[in-house]
Amino acid sequence: MGRWGLRRGARGCVGGGGGGGCAPGAGRAAGPGSRPPACPRMGSAWGSAARRGGSARPRLVPEVTRVGIQSHLLSMGASLVKLEAVAQQSARTRLLPLLHSELWHLRQVSMAEHLKAVPVEAAPMKAEPGPMAKEDPNVRGSKDRGLKKWEETEPQAKRLKNNEEDEEHSKKLPKRKIVLLMAYSGKGYHGMQRNLGSSQFKTIEDDLVSALVQSGCIPENHGEDMKKMSFQRCARTDKGVSAAGQIVSLKVWLIDNILEKINSHLPSHIRILGLKRVTGSFNSKNRCDARTYFYMLPTFAFAHKDHDIQDERYRLSPETLEKVNQLLAGYKGTHNFHNFTSQKGPKEPSARRYIMEMHCEAPFMREGMEFAVIKIKGQSFMMHQIRKMIGLVIAVLKGYVPESVMERSWGEEKVDIPKAPGLGLVLERVHFEQYNRRFGNDGLHEPLDWVEEEEKMTVFKEQYIYPTIIKTEMEEHSMTNWLNTLPNHDFDAGSQEAKADDGNTKAPASLKGSDGGGDH
Repeated sequence: MGRWGLRRGARGCVGGGGGGGCAPGAGRAAGPGSRPPACPRMGSAWGSAARRGGSARPRLVPEVTRVGIQSHLLSMGASLVKLEAVAQQSARTRLLPLLHSELWHLRQVSMAEHLKAVPVEAAPMKAEPGPMAKEDPNVRGSKDRGLKKWEETEPQAKRLKNNEEDEEHSKKLPKRKIVLLMAYSGKGYHGMQRNLGSSQFKTIEDDLVSALVQSGCIPENHGEDMKKMSFQRCARTDKGVSAAGQIVSLKVWLIDNILEKINSHLPSHIRILGLKRVTGSFNSKNRCDARTYFYMLPTFAFAHKDHDIQDERYRLSPETLEKVNQLLAGYKGTHNFHNFTSQKGPKEPSARRYIMEMHCEAPFMREGMEFAVIKIKGQSFMMHQIRKMIGLVIAVLKGYVPESVMERSWGEEKVDIPKAPGLGLVLERVHFEQYNRRFGNDGLHEPLDWVEEEEKMTVFKEQYIYPTIIKTEMEEHSMTNWLNTLPNHDFDAGSQEAKADDGNTKAPASLKGSDGGGDH
């Protein structure tokens, strides 16, 4: 008996089980160039040895007809690619010439013609493939009219599949959690945070997300749903507020020259100054320990309403600067700032905020006008908190309200506090001290200190932020116009409101907060 279950001679092939082989003569060769007729046991021969746990090579029966192979493989939905793989795997078997012959034949005719031209009962098989089968006109009018030739459909489908795979491969770039150091001029924008569904109010994030999509850093659907890229800004700046050191965290594809490509799709007054890898769970808002802002304003805002000139001719004296810093230092520590925002009530724990530093630097001249910068560092700030803190100090210096109102504002009673213009407010930098101590020197991540980008931040402030503040102030007189509204504020309104509440009367509508937003 042969190794593959074929016994040369009068006896047929060896079947599985105990039932014996095929009829005598079924396995005898008919002569040179011919092949044996069909084997009635072809279906049970494939892989029988493997199922019985025998030899590593399956017992294959070569007495299989062309119709048997075709009907068997076609019924399983095998493609030409799979047939070629079978042929390669069968290189050591006697079926290799048979499979190659069938491959050649199947590529020449359509599936419909093959199924109709070669009925299952037919069993002739030649050693060499015949000439290309001609198309049967009757088939074209049958129900198989819509079928195309394999030689046309299979290569086309293969090309489409390869194109899809190439597209997928091109997008399988490293997707990592990073932080971006941003600088922007906030004039003309309704704050930092994106407002989906409200295209009327343009924000900084609108331009940023658009640049990320166009540069190929994120897919388009991530721009529509920012949670998909784990986007988080460190500070939510208000309308008109600028930033020299804003931080956003997100997941992106780390493409080549990523900073240059993003900036190429951003306006000149919005720049990405730096990029660093961070831990996978990093959240720029929650990981931030503190935020530093500065407020740039003309010094005539400190001039007393009864004793000093009220325009750009005013110059800040050392005595007045000392008084300014004395008032600003009163904000240091933890206080209840519910009167400095419209979002919190006096008994809400989140209204208590910790201020680390607040002072006014020496004045300087720009475009013939004297300016000064107030710097403030705190753990976090509520909406409009900084602008109201500065507004109250200005009201005290100008003589509209006594100094004692500052301590009264930290109590539970309502105090009407003026809000300084947003033009001069700038987010200078954010701090990640705890993160830097834990991960900054672990050998895998960089500390988020941005020392190397310090010069870029200074250049951006000098090129875009300072000129915008100065030019807008000189053209629109935002500080002058706001100073003219200070006499309209009733700083004793809190006492009147408390009496109204005791008498179960409704507070005046002018005392209700109307601002929206959140912490930053």
